[in-house]
Amino acid sequence: MSKIIILMPYFGKWPFWMELFIEGCRRNPTIDWYFISDCGKPPHCPDNVFYQEMSFSDYKKLVSEKLSIQFEPESAYKVCDIRPAFGFLHAELVQGYDFWAFGDLDLVYGDLRRVYSDAYISQYNLISNHATRVSGHLCLIRNTEYMNTLFRKIPRWQQRFADQTHQALDERAFSKLFVKHKNFPAWLRKPLVWLLYPLTRKCSFVERYTTPNGCVAWRDGSFTFPEEWFWSGAGISNSLQPEPDMPYFHFAVWKKSAWPSAPLDNVPYEPGKVYRFSSRGIDTVETQI
Repeated sequence: MSKIIILMPYFGKWPFWMELFIEGCRRNPTIDWYFISDCGKPPHCPDNVFYQEMSFSDYKKLVSEKLSIQFEPESAYKVCDIRPAFGFLHAELVQGYDFWAFGDLDLVYGDLRRVYSDAYISQYNLISNHATRVSGHLCLIRNTEYMNTLFRKIPRWQQRFADQTHQALDERAFSKLFVKHKNFPAWLRKPLVWLLYPLTRKCSFVERYTTPNGCVAWRDGSFTFPEEWFWSGAGISNSLQPEPDMPYFHFAVWKKSAWPSAPLDNVPYEPGKVYRFSSRGIDTVETQI
């Protein structure tokens, strides 16, 4: 089985759903997570979750030294911009792995290997969960010197990494190295890209519909999204899709738009519970719809 490690530098304070995130890691024992953080080791970490205590100041120094830039952002959110360079920055951590990945914390995992089977990922050097851009919430990259240094092809990468402003480089500028002519009709774009761009041939861009209520339409092409999502031992489902076959549920839109209006308390994980996610927050139910 291909070895996968998900690199998670994170600074500040753990989110209130952190126990649910860690439980999602536990349910994927063949994949490893590595946190570099000043938040303190999360409780009840399984054997596949590793933690390294590091201050944000020390992490900025590490990045500055390894990339030969002045990386001094005020906000830790800027770390998202340098995620395409994680394989290079943390070469000692990814050693021995077939793939490394970057991802977000505002999600819960289902059965990742159900999607990331060896038969599937062995074909590609990059696996995104969006159809026309790199998915910042989870993106797998093959652990090779070429892929680990590909971030250097981002135009003006040194200046843009060093800039104080968050520019979403992981989802925008990095995407442009792989996704070409995305506004062309599919019947023209696919053969054209295949013929002209060898790098793109070894990449998988498939929309997994993991982030509802955003700019990507739902499976039926409408902007009518599931109003409730359910996370249990069986996996992840929702009010429009009862089959628990989602790789993960990314609740970024509710986190930003709905939840701040009603501050939510920490949500502890309780075995056997079914967790319901909605615009109102996170609670438990007896059964999922």
